[in-house]
Amino acid sequence: MDGVRVDSAAVLVKDPDAEPDGLDPYTDRDGVHEIYRGWRRLADSYPGRMLVGEVWLPDQLRLARYLRPDEMHTVFNFPFLGAPWDAAALRAVIDDTLATLAPVGAPATWVLANHDVTRTVTRYGRADTSFSHDDRKHGMPVDPALGLRRARAAALLSLALPGSAYVYQGEELGLPEVEDLPDDLRQDPIWRRSGHTDRGRDGCRVPLPWSGVEPPFGFGSAEPWLPQPPDWKELTVEAQQSDPSSMLSLYRAALRIRAAELGDGAMRWLPSDDGVLAFTRDSGLTCVVNLGSRPVPVSGEVRLASGPLDGGRLPPDTAVWLH
Repeated sequence: MDGVRVDSAAVLVKDPDAEPDGLDPYTDRDGVHEIYRGWRRLADSYPGRMLVGEVWLPDQLRLARYLRPDEMHTVFNFPFLGAPWDAAALRAVIDDTLATLAPVGAPATWVLANHDVTRTVTRYGRADTSFSHDDRKHGMPVDPALGLRRARAAALLSLALPGSAYVYQGEELGLPEVEDLPDDLRQDPIWRRSGHTDRGRDGCRVPLPWSGVEPPFGFGSAEPWLPQPPDWKELTVEAQQSDPSSMLSLYRAALRIRAAELGDGAMRWLPSDDGVLAFTRDSGLTCVVNLGSRPVPVSGEVRLASGPLDGGRLPPDTAVWLH
C-alpha cells in the first residue's frame, strides 16, 4: 500500500465565528469529516492507496471518528508516542488504543517518533521520558547509553503489536537528537516565533548519514541545510549494515520476522511481574519487555532480543521475542 499523509488532519476546517460549543474553533471541527469522505472516495478509486492522518487529539472517541469506514484508513498513534517509558502507562495506551478503534474496525498504529518529536534515543535517556509539545525538555541531561538501550527495546515492542507500524527516518539507525545546532543555522519557525527561547524541532530533522567518515556522509554532494555531527560516522548505514549488533540490523531482523509471522491478528496479555509487559500473538510469538529495575526470567526459543540476555534472564530496559 502507498500511504498519503494528511498533515495536520484535524485543522483543515476552521470556524472562528462559531457559537461556543465546547470545541476549539480551529481544530477538529465537524466539517472535516465530509471532506475526508470525499477524499476516501477518491483514494478508493486508486487501488493500493491509503490515507494516513496526523491527528493530535486528546479525546480518543473524537479521534476514532476520523477512522470510520468511509474516512481515513489509519491515523498516527500519538498517545503511544508520548507515553513515558513505564510499563503501566504503555499498557494503558495499548489497551485504550485497541478498545477505541475496535468499534470502527480500524487497525491500530504504533509510532515512536516523527519530524515534530524529540528523537527516541534522546527522549528515553532522560529522567522524564514522556513527550509533550508544551515542553520539549531542551537541555535536560541525557544518558545516551540508557536511551539507546530503551529505544532498541521500544522498537521490538512497537513492531510486535497488532496493526501497522511507522518508523521515522533515522530511528532505524538509532540517531539521537542534535541539541547543539548553531543558533544561526536553525530553520524551524518555532525558533523565531518564540523569540529564540524554544529551540524547536530542528534537532530531529538533521539529514541522515549514509556513508563515509565525514559530513555530509553521502547525503548529496553539497553541505546540507542542517549540519550533521562528526561522530555520526559510527551511525551511517554503511557502518551499521555489516554489524549484527547495530540498531539497523535489529530493525531489519525484526521487520523480516514481522512480515513473515505477524499481522493484524489478536494479542493476549500474559501474567508478568511489575514493570514487565508480556503478550503473545496468534502466531505463537511472545514479546516480553522489561521496563523494571531487575532482571526477570524468560523461557522459550529466542527469536530476537534487543540486547544480551543474562543466563535466561531478561535485563532491565531490554525486550525479547520468543517462541
